[in-house]
Amino acid sequence: MRRFSGTELLVATHNSGKLHEISALLEPFGIKVSSAAEHGLPEPQETETTFIGNARIKAHAAARATGLPALADDSGIEVEALDGAPGVHTADWAETPQGRDFVMAMTRTWQMLEERAAPHPRRACFRSTLVLAWPDGHDEVFEGRMDGQLVWPMRGAQGHGYDPIFQPEGFDITFAEMAPELKNRISHRADAFRKLVQGCFG
Repeated sequence: MRRFSGTELLVATHNSGKLHEISALLEPFGIKVSSAAEHGLPEPQETETTFIGNARIKAHAAARATGLPALADDSGIEVEALDGAPGVHTADWAETPQGRDFVMAMTRTWQMLEERAAPHPRRACFRSTLVLAWPDGHDEVFEGRMDGQLVWPMRGAQGHGYDPIFQPEGFDITFAEMAPELKNRISHRADAFRKLVQGCFG
């Protein structure tokens, strides 16, 4: 496994919430973090059908364009009663002509569960795949997961995406009701990040 030895890392995202979360996780290592948006990079087409495939597209595109090592995350929520949907299409479910609307996406998801009369608890899991890519084409892959259930109505104002309706296993509050420090310790992304740190930074 290749170790990370640089001082600057590009996070291949245009999502400010995701960038803030990853920056907080990287802070202890004294690494300068910048985003794809700061470098003026376009968002590449995510044409793969897996989290790993889409994370690889984003990480390698950013590394090639800038000459910097690039870290990309592809993540989403899989709802058991919806056969794993929205999964890799989590962000797509929120797309509107005006931008991403996750309140709409969460409402749609809950309505689909109601229409199917899905039993309670409505099991779901968040998944995160991190790909660290170097400009020479090498990459390392790390996967994380957090199981839990969906709740309604939406609760909390922290976090982003589906956080207001996701209640992680072992907790009676949603991700959006948690202090960011707690979420960053237990989340699917934190799970993947621990593996990344052990493999490439530790």
